[in-house]
Amino acid sequence: MKKYDFSGWATKNDLRCSDGRVIRRDAFKENDGQTVPLVWNHRYNSPENVLGHALLQNREEGVYTYCKFNDSESGKNAKLLVDHGDVSALSIYANKLQHQGPNVIHGDIKEVSLVLAGANPGASIQSVIRHGEESNEEAMIYTGEELFLFHSDELEEEEAELKSKKDNKETKSEDEETVADVFNTLSEKQKNVVYAMIGMALENGNEEESNGSKDTKDSKGGNKEMKHNVFDKEDISDMEVLSHSDMEAIIADAKRYGSLKDSVLAHGIEQIDYLFPDAKNVTDTPQFIQRDMGWVQKVMGAVHHTPFSRIKSIFADITEEDARAKGYIKGKQKKDEVFSLLKRTTTPTTIYKKQKLDRDDVIDITDFDVVAWLKSEMRMMLDEEIARALLVSDGRSSSSDDKINEQNIRPIWTDADLYTIKALVAADKSASADVKAKAFIRAAIKARKDYKGSGEPTLYTTEDVLTDCLLIEDTTGRVIYDSAAKLATTLRVKEIVTVPVMENLNRTDEQNGKVGLMGIIVNLADYNIGADKGGAVNMFDDFDIDYNAQKYLIETRCSGALTKPYSAIALEVKLGE
Repeated sequence: MKKYDFSGWATKNDLRCSDGRVIRRDAFKENDGQTVPLVWNHRYNSPENVLGHALLQNREEGVYTYCKFNDSESGKNAKLLVDHGDVSALSIYANKLQHQGPNVIHGDIKEVSLVLAGANPGASIQSVIRHGEESNEEAMIYTGEELFLFHSDELEEEEAELKSKKDNKETKSEDEETVADVFNTLSEKQKNVVYAMIGMALENGNEEESNGSKDTKDSKGGNKEMKHNVFDKEDISDMEVLSHSDMEAIIADAKRYGSLKDSVLAHGIEQIDYLFPDAKNVTDTPQFIQRDMGWVQKVMGAVHHTPFSRIKSIFADITEEDARAKGYIKGKQKKDEVFSLLKRTTTPTTIYKKQKLDRDDVIDITDFDVVAWLKSEMRMMLDEEIARALLVSDGRSSSSDDKINEQNIRPIWTDADLYTIKALVAADKSASADVKAKAFIRAAIKARKDYKGSGEPTLYTTEDVLTDCLLIEDTTGRVIYDSAAKLATTLRVKEIVTVPVMENLNRTDEQNGKVGLMGIIVNLADYNIGADKGGAVNMFDDFDIDYNAQKYLIETRCSGALTKPYSAIALEVKLGE
């Protein structure tokens, strides 16, 4: 009789592994009674690493194994290590693993290994990606169970028990009914259900073959096995996965193997890229690097809109002395008054933005809807351009082809003096920021005397000007305006809005001197944006066959102008000649 040197659990059932998977009962039942090689630490690079063989026995608790060392030097050395308790753990290598959710329900054990220590008590799976196994996942499964050494009488009892079980199994198989016998006991209705199940299984097999699987057919073209229960609600997956526990084992073994590369190769990972998964975006779409856009919506939401684009405003000037009512002296002639009528007309212009994408990029970018993302950027930039143009102009040279005509969208800052009051901040260009801030506040308050606009206006200024005003201190060093709201109350404005595009703007005044813009006080309800068809913003797209490019255009046609005299105040500071 063959004598075995030791025995132990190759794997245990129903124990949760460190990566969350669970080996279920009978996952390796097809290996019952099979003999597989006994090797050292799953190494196959030398015949010396083959230590003997192992007999597998499928039990209710898991797979038990009886191991026998060979007479090679490595086998004898391994036997001494086991006898002395220096090595006390087993591991198996299995492939063709199938999962049902987190459960391992099927696999094929190829070898049993002696290892220095199990990865964790019970059983744990470390997935190893190997090519050439027809995309079935493989694993090394460790146990933390102790090995059992055989003494002579114990060995005889164990072998007798094994032989008895094997004989009972063979006797039972002789008395068992055939598949045909069992099938014929079914009713016609039950047989129809079986036919349907077999049909579904065959269809599954055909699909797998068409996807590159070749081991699901036998020599006669039939399926060798049913892949899963057709009534099972959970999907069975055969995925190649490198789990967190794999990484831990590879790094832990790196010192023993001498390098991380050797440890990776020893664990069967042929492509090191699996250790470094692709980076993931923290956002669904690319984020724009842009100026602060909060002011744009405040501007566009505050202006007055009309459903017609040609705007005419007519005013009668009654501020002259002749317009006053007069006292009458008997016998004297009563004097007539002649109205001075002021009028102007503003016509529309087209404002547009174009964008282009290569057709290949549109197709290749699958992480997000690149067209929708592009259109949102175009609309955002169109709104900013209109808001900029009506406050301070678009800043382009008058000779530029892209210039927004200032006779169609009239900038508040440079509008005629009848509509925008030009208030000069009394501060020298070399003055400190503190002096300029105090002069700015003083000029803004004094200019309100001439303001004729509607209601309570808003101050549009730069972040620098606002910061300098908030840092003003009194003689004791205490900050005078500890919030923007308090400063707004002092300036007699509704709120203060900072506009990034107003930074470092200047112009040449009537005396040919340079003046810099510090702020604009206006109630935008007095500024009219006129557009036909309700101010429609139109989006167009076209395909350029010659350049394989998808082109997009967004445009609107509108006019814009202040409609009340003295309805805005531009606060400027002299910069020199």
